[in-house]
Amino acid sequence: MNSFYIIFAVAVIIAFGLWIIFKYRPKKQKKTDSLYTEALNAMLRADKLKAISLLKDIVKRDSEHLDAYMQLGSILRDKEPERALKIHQMLTVRPNLDKYTKIEIHKSLAMDYEAIGHLEKSKIEAERVLTFDKENKWALSFLLNLGEKIKDWDYAEDKAKRLQKITGDNNNEDLAKYLVFKSVDKFNNNKLEDAESLLNDAIKKAPKFGLPYKYLGDIRIVKRDLVKAIEHWEKFINLAPDDSHLIFDKMESALFDLGRYSEVENFYRKVLENDSTDLASTLRLANVLNEKGEGQAAIKLIDNLIENGKDNISILLMKLKLSLLIQTPSELGHQIDDIINQFEKIENE
Repeated sequence: MNSFYIIFAVAVIIAFGLWIIFKYRPKKQKKTDSLYTEALNAMLRADKLKAISLLKDIVKRDSEHLDAYMQLGSILRDKEPERALKIHQMLTVRPNLDKYTKIEIHKSLAMDYEAIGHLEKSKIEAERVLTFDKENKWALSFLLNLGEKIKDWDYAEDKAKRLQKITGDNNNEDLAKYLVFKSVDKFNNNKLEDAESLLNDAIKKAPKFGLPYKYLGDIRIVKRDLVKAIEHWEKFINLAPDDSHLIFDKMESALFDLGRYSEVENFYRKVLENDSTDLASTLRLANVLNEKGEGQAAIKLIDNLIENGKDNISILLMKLKLSLLIQTPSELGHQIDDIINQFEKIENE
């Protein structure tokens, strides 16, 4: 009889416990889920203070809500990366973490360390992601960028190759640029032959990649082979017209040193064939024409830029310079007013 009462009492206790669980736990879960949704919405609205407040409330209510901890750390990373790091470090000692959660934690730690400036530790955390998923594209991209930041070109190149293998994107220019970067290091250490060899390898890998030709021209200048330098720079301009301004000074200097003065004008006109409104080449050509005594033609070039909506300070100052000898004081006064208006726009932005 006593055993019956004992069994009955245990059954009542268990039933009461289950009732408590079903009565109260769902409410707690529902409440934290609602708060988490609200926090995510606050993040989407860029209301960080509200999101932080909500996420803190969630982790107080439910210390097992890992997603809330993760998001809280991510928000804090911008201004308080050390606090973000501590939050994410605490998560690593949680028991029974699944593979996905471990990956997300180590991704967060990698970004925390990067924000603090501990790049080697950041690298270690991102590489830990690869121990869980060797084809993780986020980790490979992150490590590639990290390699570029610390100028470890071999490391960055390796990650780029692995990414290409996964994505199937065989853009040879992405790999050729690392050969160029290695070449620049050799050039800066006065190892010209090694630098030139790497640049030629880059051209073989990506024949339509313009950047190697820029540096081949630079090497030729050091070797005092001005003619060959100009040839390389012309190829660079043809392949990378948007970056042509990078060699304007060098090209002008080389042409003048060779006594090929008339070719300077032709050079800038050739650049403008690709983009008639290019600012840098137009200003250079206007200077050349002005020095030849063709001031009106130079002003016409500048006016064309202004008509196309390009009326920044550089253009207006160039027009004022060109107009000094051929326009009346009243006309010059109007130009000065335009320049003043541009400065006022800049101050009000």
